[in-house]
Amino acid sequence: MKTLIAATFIGMLLAIGGCEPIVYPDIVPPAPPQGIATRTGDGLVEIFWLRNTETDVAGYKIYASTSLSGIYGYIGTSHTPYFLDNGVANGTTYYYAVSAYDFAGNESNLSRDIAYDTPRPEGTNVSILNYHLWPNVGGYDFSTYSVGPYNDQYTDVFFEYDSGAYYLNVWQDSDIQDMGYTGSLLDIGEAPVAGWSPTKDVLVISGHTYVIWTWDNHFAKLRVSQLSSTKVVFDWAYQLQAGNPRLKSAATRGTLKLGAGAAGR
Repeated sequence: MKTLIAATFIGMLLAIGGCEPIVYPDIVPPAPPQGIATRTGDGLVEIFWLRNTETDVAGYKIYASTSLSGIYGYIGTSHTPYFLDNGVANGTTYYYAVSAYDFAGNESNLSRDIAYDTPRPEGTNVSILNYHLWPNVGGYDFSTYSVGPYNDQYTDVFFEYDSGAYYLNVWQDSDIQDMGYTGSLLDIGEAPVAGWSPTKDVLVISGHTYVIWTWDNHFAKLRVSQLSSTKVVFDWAYQLQAGNPRLKSAATRGTLKLGAGAAGR
């Protein structure tokens, strides 16, 4: 009997020792991503955010809307804190929010801070000539992305070389301002609110960026890359949305209201 009791006790110990540990399912989602920011391009918007600190984050889902408080539709997934949205139209403002999900499939709420941007067209290596000598190719119209006569009614800016000085000119219903030397066109993100040239012209300096407020209430910028007595060469960007001063994304954010939905874009 003692032998039987001992054997039974040992069997119970072995059975207990062989039990698998209890594993509870992961039902805790990651925190919503923070630090959402964007960068504008021509027909595209780049979205950035801070990487989540949780060790089980598997990726991120990106949502967009065309209004701050509207329905945010899913547009893609990323495994890094970056997403390129190239399904956008120039001149339309897009609002972005991001969620994080873990390996168990738990998804966070949408980020409370959102970023928005308005993609716009841009161009490089455009040449316009000294209008005194070549009046038919001395001006540029940002709305049609075209070189044309300096005195055309739609011309936004035109080039002049006179008595050893270089000028960019606009007509009386427009404005221009020298923003100084920049490393690239992207260094100027937004049009100024004051400081426009009272004479409607500016001296042209290679490497400087200039902002133009057009006659029909659009903003454009150009950066001079080459300069001579015969021509000026520049890169440019133009905001299609009337009255919108943003020429490149800034870290502009809004706050997403609780309850804002996510649906198909």
